[in-house]
Amino acid sequence: MPVSAEVGRALDSMEYGMPTPVQMEVIPLVRAGRDVVGQAQTGTGKTAAFGIPLVEAIDHDAREPQALVLVPTRELAVQVRGELARLGQFCDLRAVAIYGGQAMNRQLESLRLGVHIVVATPGRLMDHMQRGTIEIGQVRTVVLDEVDQMLDIGFAEDIEYILRYTPRSRQTLLFSATIPGPIKGLARRYLTEPAWIRVGGDAEPVEHVRQLYYEVADRERPQALEALLREPDLISQALVFRRTKVGVDRLVENLQRRGHDVQAIHGDMTQGHRDTVMGRFRSGDLRIMVATNVAARGLDIPAVSHVINYDIPENLEEYVHRIGRTARMGRFGTAITFVSEWDFAALDVILAHVGDDMERGQLALSRR
Repeated sequence: MPVSAEVGRALDSMEYGMPTPVQMEVIPLVRAGRDVVGQAQTGTGKTAAFGIPLVEAIDHDAREPQALVLVPTRELAVQVRGELARLGQFCDLRAVAIYGGQAMNRQLESLRLGVHIVVATPGRLMDHMQRGTIEIGQVRTVVLDEVDQMLDIGFAEDIEYILRYTPRSRQTLLFSATIPGPIKGLARRYLTEPAWIRVGGDAEPVEHVRQLYYEVADRERPQALEALLREPDLISQALVFRRTKVGVDRLVENLQRRGHDVQAIHGDMTQGHRDTVMGRFRSGDLRIMVATNVAARGLDIPAVSHVINYDIPENLEEYVHRIGRTARMGRFGTAITFVSEWDFAALDVILAHVGDDMERGQLALSRR
């Protein structure tokens, strides 16, 4: 696939070789000016699929935002902005991340210097719009990323408010792992004759993920996790999911008492702390991260060998998003789910979808 010389140099430095299927489908459509609805498995290279044509189309002399990328979480804003900056590293691209939890003055300074692409969470972007510190009236392309999670969080009205301030002639790109009715409605209202792209099935687990479940009594889950973590050469890096913030904190405290290299991430923590923990985990410096679903969507953490569902996910889509944190971009990984005495109905829903792809495992627990 042809790319500009500057983007080609960037892709070489990022060690990107062959384009992924979603990139092969999406990039020509975006270059042609089409609106796009893209449904793809997580970890398929979606950011570069919209990022490469955005970076190539930038007018470097203009100082107002030319593209706007809306994302559901702070961490995803930082990640997407970083990916765009790497794609544009040889063409003087200015991209800024706008999100809550970071000092407003820092964002104002970045905007004053001029910006080509804004990556933002809806709430903080609306703050800037209402203060008059950001102008999106000249935006040529709007990307709505991880739309299913944005709607889950309750951003539907915010998205509609923001889109009303962008030009009617804009190009709109919508990406989501699942396309339920409300997202189809959003696409009908705000996209013009979009091309519908689907790579993989509806809520399909990522290929290359070995899926296991262990039947473990609720009170024995700490021993079960300990047994897995102590198994020699089994888990190099694990992302452990719990349903609640309190549950995350309790498990981290328990694991730290037992001498494990572990940190927590959830919505009650300061953004600085979350960034530090995520940075350590991404670099491989932190072995275990325990998280609520704030970390389940869209984040690219390349080296995770295991995802562990300490609490079983509440629905199939949540299961698919969680286990998609491993086996990124063609790598192999393992997803382990603990099933306690109250969890068999939820397990049945998952098994009905993944079938023989999910194996039942056996754990020998110490009775000390």
